[in-house]
This record gives sequence, structure tokens and C-alpha cells, in this order.
Amino acid sequence: MDPVGIVAVGVVVVAGAGLGLWRRRTDGRLRPAGAAGQTSQCSSVGAVRRGSSAGVVVQGTVPVGPGSEQTGVVSDVVESERLDPVLLERLGVEPGRVTMLQFSSAFCAPCRAVRRVSAEVAVLLPEVRHVEVDAESHLDEVRALNIWRTPTLLILDAGGRVTRRATGVPTKPHLIAALAELLPA
Repeated sequence: MDPVGIVAVGVVVVAGAGLGLWRRRTDGRLRPAGAAGQTSQCSSVGAVRRGSSAGVVVQGTVPVGPGSEQTGVVSDVVESERLDPVLLERLGVEPGRVTMLQFSSAFCAPCRAVRRVSAEVAVLLPEVRHVEVDAESHLDEVRALNIWRTPTLLILDAGGRVTRRATGVPTKPHLIAALAELLPA
């Protein structure tokens, strides 16, 4: 076999393994809303995000420290997005309730797992409501909320702000810990 071919196969195998390990580590992680590992900034409190046709309003920002994206760790909210009540109404979210808002697609196996875990948590915490939305039927909302893949789970507080976001399947204990922060004692 050609040495160049062997090197090419080796590079592809190593890159695939690295990508798989990264995806396994980050899938299902409940991270603060707007967190991508950096501090996000806004010019003024209450400013409307540019390019957002759905009315996502930024309420404030807090820097993200190292380690704030650890799985299951409930930390300060990076950027609290108050969603437009009209947008929430279109998605079926009731005002004044803590909500797990799940974006799914028809043939998504992990979406079924998130549905099961979220339903179990909603039974354990009756103050929390689980709403599942078909991403394909709500493309404008999906784009406005920056949903890139399914399943994506957003945790909304009673004021309609996104406090946490997870892509993939979060574990039940981590989901309960993130929701407990939003519920009255």
C-alpha cells in the first residue's frame, strides 16, 4: 500500500476519534444560555439583538468563568434572553411558568430520549411544564432562537427568559438541578 494512503487513513481515523470524543463530552450538557465559552457583551441593557426578527431581547450580561460549562453544575446565567411573548405563545409556552422547551424532529432517536427524561422530570416537579415543538414546523422560531440541531432543550424561567440550553440528551439529575434553581424554595 502507498505510504501517502496509510498517512491519509491515519489522519482520518484520528480526526474522527477526536470529533467523536468531543461530541460525547459536550452532548447533553446544560450550559448557561448564550454560553459558548466566552463572555458575551451587549451595548445596553434591554437592547434588541440585531438580526433577530422574533423579538429576542437581551436583559443583561455576566462574564463566564473557567469551568462554568461543567456538566450538571448550576452556575450564573451568562446572558438572560427574555423572549417575545408572541413568540412564546406561538410555541405553546404559558406565561408565568417554568418551562422545558424541547425542539425535536420526526425521525430523531435522541429526541425520544429527551422527551422521556423531560416527562419524568415534569412528573417529579409539577411546577415545571414540558413543551415539545416540531422544529420543521416552526422554522422562523428555530432560526430566531439559534437552534442548530435536534434535540435542543431550552429551560425558561417564569419571566420567559432562557436560563439554560442543552443539545443532545441531558441526564435527569442535571436537569433537576438546573430546574431547582428556578423554583421557589
